[in-house]
Amino acid sequence: MAAAASSSSSAVTERRGIPAASFVEDVQTYLSQSGLDVNSALAFFQERLQQYRLVEMKLLAQQRDLQAKIPDIEKCLDIVVTLQAKKGPGEAVIADFEVSEGIYSRARIEDTDSVCLWLGANVMLEYSCEEATSLLQKNLENARASLEVLIGDLQFLRDQVTITQVTMARVFNWDVHQRRLQQASASKES
Repeated sequence: MAAAASSSSSAVTERRGIPAASFVEDVQTYLSQSGLDVNSALAFFQERLQQYRLVEMKLLAQQRDLQAKIPDIEKCLDIVVTLQAKKGPGEAVIADFEVSEGIYSRARIEDTDSVCLWLGANVMLEYSCEEATSLLQKNLENARASLEVLIGDLQFLRDQVTITQVTMARVFNWDVHQRRLQQASASKES
């Protein structure tokens, strides 16, 4: 539908593919410029609202994934830093590690120069402790930056949902007001 015209221009037209909602100040002007009747305009706004809800669900899922991923990265980074700190002759680290969900094993870690990191998709690579620290710090920074962008996107999306809901209410209320005026003028004529 070609209902993107608005009586007020928005400073932001979209954010990362999320279209900005247009606030309609003058409903009659909006409807005449867009060439829509009230029901078509409400249907357009309802469809846009559903699109926003779908995007919101996807962004919330990404946010949950990132919020779960950040503590895991921090935990791995702490372990690598601890291994580096305990590096030295005769100093072994005793650690309990998770073999499977709920199953742990105790290990004695002697002086080591490398660690193995899970990269995902059943891939594990061996890195030197310095490389692992660098990689984990970079991944942690990227995850935090992604989370900040995602939070900004969610705020933008919530603003667009609110604007769309307010616009729908304005169009609906304008229609009710017009019908009442028509009924009042019809009752005066009879």
